[in-house]
Parts: sequence; structure tokens; C-alpha cells
Amino acid sequence: MEKYKVNFSAKKYKVNSPEDSQEFVTTRSYKKLYKTLKKFKKKKGEILHVTGAPGTGKSTNLYHALNELDLKVYDLKFGISKVDASSKDVFKSVYRVLRDDLRVKSKKEVYKKLSKFDVVLIADSFHDSHLTNSEVVGFSQWSDKAGFRALPFYLRCIREYLKHRKDFKSMNLVLQTAWRVYIRGKKYDLFSDLGILSPTLVFLLERMFTVVEISYCEEETIKIVKNHLPDADEKLIHSYIKKYGNKPRFICDALDFGE
Repeated sequence: MEKYKVNFSAKKYKVNSPEDSQEFVTTRSYKKLYKTLKKFKKKKGEILHVTGAPGTGKSTNLYHALNELDLKVYDLKFGISKVDASSKDVFKSVYRVLRDDLRVKSKKEVYKKLSKFDVVLIADSFHDSHLTNSEVVGFSQWSDKAGFRALPFYLRCIREYLKHRKDFKSMNLVLQTAWRVYIRGKKYDLFSDLGILSPTLVFLLERMFTVVEISYCEEETIKIVKNHLPDADEKLIHSYIKKYGNKPRFICDALDFGE
């Protein structure tokens, strides 16, 4: 089984794929994620949304937990041919990729094959495939451009879930969940950046699914940053926490580039 090796990188500090190894700082959020995923070895029918503001390391935490638990994972690798594809075409492409990769012909067979895994993962290999393959459009690129016009895609996903609920009961789905919107030219995550609206949306999500939010206190943020940049000045880290919040990737980038 493929092992997930974690780096906080991308630009340098964002995980793009399950490669590059680095030491990991265990946080309260990680312990909750680990405890939640641990149950997936023995049960099915779970849908887990991993949320968190950009720059908190959702991918890092996910890949590290999957590694430690040695779960059998199907990591959906997905790329779109053009950035202006319709929601309908993107949705159809997901199942075309699944049929081709799993070497089956029907949707029923897709679900049967996926049920053999402990976890079906929809994370960086789905959202950000363009960062590792310049010939494809990643889902995040497509959804950024589509904005609210991406809504029909999510509605199709909900309809698919309701229609095939019995099949979904035979698998565990883990989604790295972010929905980015642009307001006055600035990018926001719907589940973390919009004041009182974000916790309300997370609350509604929790009524239907399991949700683990990746977030840190100031002490944890400092530990993570120091793990990557041991010589970083702590006063400077504090100043960047005031500017960016507890988002280690943004702080590491700022320290690297002297912003």
C-alpha cells in the first residue's frame, strides 16, 4: 500500500501530494482527526469532512494520520481538461476517471470496488492536481473560476448521494473540504473566513456528517513554525500571527520571503 509522506510544502510549505517527508507536530486537532479515522478500520458508512482555514495544513494532518493508522486508501486523482468546463461535464468526468482507474464499466461496479478500501480520499490529488501536473486543470482552479456557478456540481453530488445512499453505506468517504468564494476581489473560505456565517455553515454540515476542523492555538502555531524554521525569531512569529492568524503556512512563507 502506498505510504503518505508529508511535507508542509507547496509553494514550499503546502502539501501538493503524498511525498516529501518532514517531522510532524501533534496538535489537539490532529488528535481528534486521528481518533476519528481510527474507527474507519472497523466500520463503514462514514463521511468525514476535514475543514480549516487556508494555511492551516489540512493535507499535512490528513496524510500523516492515514500514514500512522496504515489504512487502505483510495486517493482519487482527478484533472479537468479545461477551466471553463460545465458543472455537468466535471461531474461526469469524475465517474469516467473512476471507471477507468478501477477498470469497471458501471457506476454500481465503481461503488463495489470502492467499498474494498478503508477510506476513499478526496483531497489534494483531486483539488490541486494542477500543482503536480501542469497539463490538467485542478478542481480548485475550476471552482475558483466558476465561483457560485460551481453550485450545480455540489447539488449533483448531493443528489448522487441520496440516490445511492445504500452504496455509500458500504464505504468511508473522507473529504478535504473547502469552498472558496471571491468578495470584492479577495478570496475567502466559506467554512472558516466569513465571521459568524462560517461557524453556522459548519454547524449545519455537522448535522449531516462528521466534521473535524484543523485549527491551532498560538502555542501550537509557534511550535509548527519552529519545526520548519528552527532559527525563526519568536517575536517575529508573534507579529505574523497578529497579521495572518494561526496559519503556519502563511507565516512560514512570510518568514522565508521577509514580508
